[in-house]
Amino acid sequence: MLKALDRWIKGDMHGIHYAVSVAIATAVLWASLRPFPDTNPIWAISSMVATSDPLMKTAKTMFRARMTNATVGCVIGLAFIGIGGTRVINLPLAIATAVLVTSYGVRIQTMWRQAPITAAFVISASLQYHSRLHGLQAGAKRMAEVLFGCVVGLVVAWVVSKVWPLPEPASPATASPATSAGVTPPKTPSPVA
Repeated sequence: MLKALDRWIKGDMHGIHYAVSVAIATAVLWASLRPFPDTNPIWAISSMVATSDPLMKTAKTMFRARMTNATVGCVIGLAFIGIGGTRVINLPLAIATAVLVTSYGVRIQTMWRQAPITAAFVISASLQYHSRLHGLQAGAKRMAEVLFGCVVGLVVAWVVSKVWPLPEPASPATASPATSAGVTPPKTPSPVA
């Protein structure tokens, strides 16, 4: 059975490592959030899956980008809830504003779409209430779930990487596809003086 598994994964344990990390983090998030009334662990779990990675360098990059863009989306969503206005127009305007702020203000290309997604999460949490205060509370609670998922994802990825370290992948500078396949890349002609 182990030989069949090795043939299937071809020596690459990253997928199995990631599966173990997200399974542990999912269990932690579910157990942590389920006892609280009016919480939905799914928001935290989806956030955790988006920020987790078997390689800590990548996980840290994803975490920073997700936290920054999610915070921008949260602030924009809460601002639109606070301002009020008609609910029909609130959601598309908040999402469009989040896109503009992340595109031209924050400029973190990794996971930039999280800002409009988070703005939508925050506003959608508030739509079931007819009170601006309850809407703000629901939006803030949803945002806390998302950020908690990010933190748990990073912590579990770090713990698993310490218990079960994976080798860093070869950098493009050390092994190009052509040289790893045994093909010598063509030489570029030197400029004529």
